[in-house]
Order: sequence, then structure tokens, then C-alpha cells
Amino acid sequence: MKTSKYIFLFLLISVLCSCGKDEFKPYDQAFIHIMKDEISTTTVSSKANYVAEYKIFLSSKPLTEKLTVTYSISTGEGLQQGVDYELVNTSGELTFLPGIYDMPVRIRWKSHVLDPQKDNSLTIRIESNSLGLTMGLPGKNENQREFTITKIN
Repeated sequence: MKTSKYIFLFLLISVLCSCGKDEFKPYDQAFIHIMKDEISTTTVSSKANYVAEYKIFLSSKPLTEKLTVTYSISTGEGLQQGVDYELVNTSGELTFLPGIYDMPVRIRWKSHVLDPQKDNSLTIRIESNSLGLTMGLPGKNENQREFTITKIN
């Protein structure tokens, strides 16, 4: 019994001594990114007739001031605005008030047969922001700075 107490005490001291407060520094870089289901691409049917939301996310500690994010929309030669899709958000800007961590870019997809030989994609790209935060996931590749939707037959 005495031996098991000493073993327990030894293990407890070993565990407590091995814990260090500064062992790992937390990752603390604020960034803005766009994704859906944790990926940067998706497809939509050419028969679709609905409004879809593609969210731009803010990953940071709580902000004390508003954040304005500008984005651009670019399309391949196979898509036409008004025929294949309509932009519900027309300003190209989203404003994150303090406490808001995601904002939608809304696109109304319209039913229209496509030419499969053409580029039938639409890309939403984060262009700038008012607080100088990192755009896309931190790192040189800027993953999730843009999101591509491909319309398929």
C-alpha cells in the first residue's frame, strides 16, 4: 500500500513538473477567408434556380471597430450575368460589425443550358480590407482567398 502511494506521488509530481505555461505560443494572426464545407470550390447545376450563399469568414479575437471587406467577381466566358446568374449583393463590399464573424455573398443561379466547351466558372476573390488583416489562410499560398463555383449541365 505504501509503495502504491509513493508511485502515485511520483507520477503526480512528474506530471506537474512537465507542464510548462510557455511550451507552445498560441497562433494569433487574424485573417479573412472564403469557403464552403471547408473547401474552396463547388459546383452548381445548370438547372438550378435558387439563391446561394457563399460566406466570407473573419477569424480573429473580438474586434472593437467595424471591418470592411471588398471582393471581386470574375467569370469564365461561358457564363453571362442576367442569363446564368444574378448578383444579389451588388456593392462588392461587406461590413463586419464587432461580434460578427461571417457575412454572405449571395448569388441567384438561373436555369440555363451551358456550352460544356467553355469556362463556366465564377470566382469570388477577397481583394482588400480596412484593417490590413491577412486575406486567405495565413501562409504564402493564400488558400481560401478565393472561391470558385463551376456551373455544370
